[in-house]
Amino acid sequence: EEEASCGLTARMAGKAAAPKSKEAKAKAATSGGKGKKKKWSKGKVKEKLQNLVLFDKATYEKLISDIPKNKLITPSIISEKLKVNGSLARKAVKELLSKGLIRTISAHSAQSIYTRASHS
Repeated sequence: EEEASCGLTARMAGKAAAPKSKEAKAKAATSGGKGKKKKWSKGKVKEKLQNLVLFDKATYEKLISDIPKNKLITPSIISEKLKVNGSLARKAVKELLSKGLIRTISAHSAQSIYTRASHS
């Protein structure tokens, strides 16, 4: 008899607790929007580059004197070192090629690789 009575009380307790938990769930669901919202990180913010869009005299002289001394020359390296934009760096590479200061290693549509012209 004790087992039966324990079973009944457990069932009754379960039934009595069920509406309470439903109410609690409903309350939690409605107040969820007003509660603490998850804070999303802003992510890494890349610094905006203020690169030149035209060569000034000093930058052009640096291009002619310093860049042909590098072992590896790419438009991206020129862009980074001289603080010029990518399209200007590509034009600079063509200029150096036409003057014979650098030579092509690999010309690909995406990335062109050059080196100094001294060893040919």
